[in-house]
Amino acid sequence: MAHAVQERVVAGRSRVPAAAPHLAHKRRLFWPFVLPSIVLYVLFLVGPAVATVVLSFTRWSGAGTPKFTGLDEYAQMLGSESFRYAFVNTLMYVAVGGVGTFLLAFLFAMVLRDMKASKMIRAILFFPNIVAPVAIGMFFGFVFRYNPSKQGLANFLLNMFGAPAAKFLQPENVVWVVIGALVWASAGFYITILMAAIDRIPPYLYEDADLCGATPFQKFRHITLPMIWDVVGIAGVLWTIGSVKIFEMVFVLAGPGTYLPPNKTWTLAIYVYDRSFGTQGTPEYGVACATAVVMIVLVTVLVLTLRRTMRGERLEY
Repeated sequence: MAHAVQERVVAGRSRVPAAAPHLAHKRRLFWPFVLPSIVLYVLFLVGPAVATVVLSFTRWSGAGTPKFTGLDEYAQMLGSESFRYAFVNTLMYVAVGGVGTFLLAFLFAMVLRDMKASKMIRAILFFPNIVAPVAIGMFFGFVFRYNPSKQGLANFLLNMFGAPAAKFLQPENVVWVVIGALVWASAGFYITILMAAIDRIPPYLYEDADLCGATPFQKFRHITLPMIWDVVGIAGVLWTIGSVKIFEMVFVLAGPGTYLPPNKTWTLAIYVYDRSFGTQGTPEYGVACATAVVMIVLVTVLVLTLRRTMRGERLEY
């Protein structure tokens, strides 16, 4: 009996079809295609990241052998007034700029869904996102310029209505101008992402809501937002990563564009640039790398917090 069972098992195994020739060919091609990507990723991303962490514990001017100093570079960084300004300003761009951008994106998402020319308007709103940040900074610099002999557009309008001219680009005010410029330039990108997700929502859900007499806000609150919640989370991650790295717009708006702006307007990226290239004396690459590590940690903490906060049950439709 046992011998007969064993024969049937062996016979069943012999009937299992071998792997198709095209599948075997795909397996042979897997590593030749993947390996170059892995090599480039390690060479240009993982390697520099590891080198940055290592150099953050050293004092190095770019020439000679780096000298290990432990946490001295971090202590010097934390004791710098410019770093504290840069850290606070960066958090403001992440938080205040993010709230403004997504409020505007949600508002347009509510309006554009029912408009006939929504795709054309979407393309128009997306246009500022393809303009270089340096050009946007120069544009807003002209708009908010303060010059008694030749005012910018904003002060010209204020004077026309009898209000005194304002110094928008002073260090104490320029952060808010940059936030406004960021919201204006970035909202179209996130509107496009959210609208792409909204387009996938079945129309019958909105039709049922209309029959029940739901207002536009109620439809957005109970249908649109839950259905696109996972996309909102991804968009939030993209905003966080991009706003922590902000450099060009602040550099151009807050200063003349040829040398560093006042340190009260700095971001972490500008502080890294200053420690690397903008110092009047010897470059401090150890402090610059320590700041870059702080930026990596900050992005990691913010992204993990955001993903954990926005985690919810995925809705299928």
